[in-house]
Order: sequence, then structure tokens, then C-alpha cells
Amino acid sequence: MARTVARVIVDALNELGVRQVFGVVGDALNPLTDAIRTTEDVEWVGCRHEEAAAFAASAQSQLSGRLGVCMGTVGPGSVHLLNGLYDAAKSRTPVLAIAGQVPLSELGSDYFQEVDNDLLFRDVAVFRATITDPDQLPQLLETAVRNALGRKGVAVLTVPGDLGDRELTKDRPARFSLTTPTTRPEESAVRQAAELLGRADRITLLVGQGARAARSDVLALADRLAAPMVLTLKAKEGFEGDNPFQVGQTGLIGNPAAAGAMQDADTLLLLGTDFPYRDWYPEGRTVIQVDTEPAHIGRRVPVDIGLVGDVGATVRDLLAHLTTGPVVPVETAGAVKTVETAGAGDTAGARDRGHLERAREHFLSWRKGQAHLADPAHDKGLIGRVRSALDNQEHGIRPEALAAAVDRSADEDAIFTSDTGMATVWLSRFVEMRGARRLLGSYNLGSMANAMPQALGAQYLDRDRQVVAFCGDGGLSMLLGDLITLKTCRLPVKLVVFDNRRLGMVKLEQEQAGLPEFGTVLDNPDFAAVATAIGITGIRVTDPGDLDEAVKRAFATPGPVLLDVLTNPDEIAVPAKPTVEQGWGFAVAKVKELLRSHGDESGH
Repeated sequence: MARTVARVIVDALNELGVRQVFGVVGDALNPLTDAIRTTEDVEWVGCRHEEAAAFAASAQSQLSGRLGVCMGTVGPGSVHLLNGLYDAAKSRTPVLAIAGQVPLSELGSDYFQEVDNDLLFRDVAVFRATITDPDQLPQLLETAVRNALGRKGVAVLTVPGDLGDRELTKDRPARFSLTTPTTRPEESAVRQAAELLGRADRITLLVGQGARAARSDVLALADRLAAPMVLTLKAKEGFEGDNPFQVGQTGLIGNPAAAGAMQDADTLLLLGTDFPYRDWYPEGRTVIQVDTEPAHIGRRVPVDIGLVGDVGATVRDLLAHLTTGPVVPVETAGAVKTVETAGAGDTAGARDRGHLERAREHFLSWRKGQAHLADPAHDKGLIGRVRSALDNQEHGIRPEALAAAVDRSADEDAIFTSDTGMATVWLSRFVEMRGARRLLGSYNLGSMANAMPQALGAQYLDRDRQVVAFCGDGGLSMLLGDLITLKTCRLPVKLVVFDNRRLGMVKLEQEQAGLPEFGTVLDNPDFAAVATAIGITGIRVTDPGDLDEAVKRAFATPGPVLLDVLTNPDEIAVPAKPTVEQGWGFAVAKVKELLRSHGDESGH
């Protein structure tokens, strides 16, 4: 019996190991969703918004390395996929989006809901095509999937409404054979890089997501070079835990120790990172960059030597050329002590460890200071009492204390997602990616509203694994409808809401620029009550003394839980390198806010 277009697509997804397809049913998708209904191993996950569906598919792809799949029907349904697909594209993860279209005979007639999908998805997709004849399958589907997997991006396949249930006349099984090659740079370039590293006095590593699969090799290199390791946010997973070389993140959400390690180095070695913020790269340093993408070399900072290849293979080649003998690190009282050994062909002896030790001492000192901020009783001290008296109000719970409480209670293999904004700042500083913990966010696109739908997709990968979403109140409310999806699908996601009644990052941006806060105040509902009305366990915390117990209760409660914590809207995160201009701008903004507040109170 001949198969239909819909059956060929769903059978192929099943063969690829796709277990969930996220989307909203309707119109042109009906033949496809019916084929999913009759396929035992593929599950349809009906979302309340297609953007959530795309985020969920992208999350699955990023966590598993496999193809994520979402669907949107004709016109608006396909348009709604865009933001989640842009996040997948910017995260360089393979996602297949199947988009509905008007009937073939109506294409180009400005038909009801007609949108030119090939034009709509041109910027976001590495491949896009509209099926116009059933016999284009399975070849067109194979091409779409190979492009998504091979180019690590979004592929969009559009299915007109009158094509899904048509049969193929020339059917065959789909074939998706695709291997991933291991690449290495030229030997001469590796030798030249090793010579520069051998002559350097103070080396700092900037390590990104692209190095995560080469953890042991990168640690061996940091050891050999006596180099502190600055991590990008995405490299927290894989490099933060059990690492005596790491000094945290740089950038706006980073810390002064990491910024100092970059500034004090005479040589920077970039491993698997496209860290975009040029202002955070020191000038006048020797820079060596390792990346699989030639286009990434030198586009953020001038590079002396670019090594195009896999980080693991390249680092192993570098280690073979470096003459300094290996050293064994032992962490004692915050400092990295060493036991020197001789390496094969050792001519230079062990490196001076001063640069590494100073960076680590600075980092551990900063962490100790941050720990005080995470104490729920911190604001009961003199400074806190003075601040409350000046503002004549209660500030709410410290967001640092909430993040730290979650860190203490969460499983060692928990998957964390975080909304763009202050929720990510607090996760970055107070949640350690130790053990087998995973981390996901919209860290390249910087979208709001990503944490909850990403957690939805992540939880489907393993219902027994703890999934924790750090939600901003602004982000959560954008896609609030898909709380119902969590309840309907009985997904035990734990939603931690940083309810500061603000668009907190925007507030901070305004105040650093010397502007009074404007347009950032959110008139929030009681999110715990909303969750309860939906059928999800809701817990609301307003007293710092209740925080630890509430977090423990949330994690101990079966099923989905929303923990709504009223946090301090005036809590700020000091950047790694605060400038005089930022400090002055903040002071000016606070004076303006105070004057405006007094004017409001007097009726002016």
C-alpha cells in the first residue's frame, strides 16, 4: 500500500529517534497529526503557543544532540514559530520545523492566511523548501534533515494543505546516513601556537561551550600552562564543578577575578568560544583562538594565530608540542599548589604559578563575599536597616538567597533553564554546575520567555530527572498559557519565579545610564494562585525566614510546582569592571527616582 506524504514524514521522524513533536494542531497539519496519532513511538505535544513549541524542540535538540521537531499550521501558526526558531539558529542546534501552507492551487492568490513561508524563514533557516509534489519525498525531507544536522541549524519544510494526505507513486525508505568528521588544524600552525605559548609569561584561557566535550584535555592544558580559566556562561556546564583552574565568568554578569585574569594576561587562548562582547577583551595581548568554524576566528578580537579544528584534537596536539613538564594541582586553602614532574622532552621545567594563584585567590575571595549576599538575614544588618528606613518599605527577599537555596536543594544531575535577564545573573553567580547538571537558556538570542518552554522540552527527555526553570516574572507572563501544557502533560517541572515586579535588567540598564526607572514596573498577579487555579501546586514566599523550607517543599512535591518568591526589585548585580560613569549614572538615576517619588506623593 502506497504511503501518504504525512506518513512518509512521520515514519522518517520515528526512524530518526524523534519521540515528541511540539506544536498546535490545525488545517494543513491535520494529516500529519493524524499520522502521529497512529504511530506508537512518536508523541504529539499540543502547546498553547507555537513559540513555546519551538523553544521546547530546540531545548531537546541542545540537550540530546539529536533533531528537535516542531510544527506550525498555515499563516499565523508558522509565524509564531519564529522566535523559538531564531533561538535554535543562534544556538546552532538542529531543529526541523514543519509549516503548513494554503492549498497548492491557491498559492500566490493572497488566500486566507497565506504567508510566503520560504521568504518568512529565509533568514532563520539553513534550508527551506515547499513540497509541491508527493514524489519529492523522501528526498526533500532527507535534504532538510541533513542540512539541519550537518549545518547545526533550522530546516523548514512547508506542506500545503492539499498535499499531506496524497500518496507517493515512487516510494522508498528514507536514508539519513550522516557522519560528523573530526577536524584538526595544520601541524605548522599548531607548532607556531605552541611556541607562542611557550614564550608567554601569563596565559589566561577563555573557554566556551565548544570545549565541553574536551574537558579532560582542557584541564590538562590549563595545568601545563599554569593558566586560570575564564568560563563563558555556556561553559559553566562541564567546567565549573571540580575545577581548580576556573575563575568564573567575565562580562556584564561576570566577576572581577575573571576580568582581572583577562586583563593581567599577556596571552589569551580562546577555546571553543565566540564570546561576543569586545569591550571585555583586553587590548594589546597575544591571542590564539581554536574553533571549528573558520568564520569565528578573529571576529571578536584580533587574533595572532587561528587554529581551525575540534578543541579536543587541537588541544591534544598543542600538549604534544609544549615543552613544559606537567604539574599536579592540589587545592589548599584557596591556592593552587603544585607538584612538579618532568615531561618527555622537558627543557623548560615547570611554569611559574603566580598568575594562576593570584586569579584563584581573587576568585575565592569574591565568592566568599557573594556568600554573605545569599544569606536571607543579610538585610537585617546595619546597611539593610538603613536602606529600608530610607526607602520606607520592605524590599522583599534577596534574589541571591533564592538562587543559593535552589543550588543547595537541587539534584546533582538537575537540568536548569533560565530566562534572559536578572534570573540568569543570579543563576550564573549562585548555582554551581557541578556533577551531571545541565544548563540551558537563550544565551545567544537573549529572548525573554524561554525558561518555561525549554524546561517543558527538557522534561520530556526524562520524566524522572529534575528540571528547574529560573523564571523572570516578565518572561513567565509572556507565555503563561503553556503552564497549562505542563499540567496537562503531567510534567514535574519546578518553576522558580523571581517575582520582583520589574523588568529588572532593563531597570538596571536605565539606571546605569543615569535615567530614572520608567516602563519597567509589572502589575503581577499572585503567580502561585494562578498556578493553583490551573491545577499546579503553587507556593508563594514573602518572608525570608520561610525561603529554605519552601524551596525544599517545592522539590519534594510530586508533579509540576510553581514557587513564586517576592524578591527585592532594587537588588543590583555589580558588573565585573564597574566604571565611574556607571556609578555616577546610577547615583543620578536614584536621585531622579527619589525626587519623582516625592513629587508623586505630593500630587505633583
